[in-house]
Amino acid sequence: MLLSLFGLLASGCVHRIPIQQGNFLEAKDVDRVTTGMTRVQVRALLGTPMIADPFHQARWDYYYYFVSKRVTTPIRQHFIVHFDEEDKVVRIERTGETTNTDSVPSPDDDPGQTASIR
Repeated sequence: MLLSLFGLLASGCVHRIPIQQGNFLEAKDVDRVTTGMTRVQVRALLGTPMIADPFHQARWDYYYYFVSKRVTTPIRQHFIVHFDEEDKVVRIERTGETTNTDSVPSPDDDPGQTASIR
């Protein structure tokens, strides 16, 4: 009887796996992207973009999404770099919490996470 009660209680303990998707970007790296930089310079600084749309080749999208049991609200970041015909940055868009990475756990903060996303 006691064993079945323990089994019932243990089944209510659900393990939630932390989910990280996209490019983890630190604020200092994002702040270094400026107009006039080339694609090569942006890639060296931020890494390969999450989305390089073949139909919109003048735009690179860097997304980051994180949710775990320690973070009550999912963290979403979106950083868009627009290029001109000469492959130089002409416009930068930021959404989410890209400039405040103190609240964003890095990939190394979660001991259950072993793969790097960068």
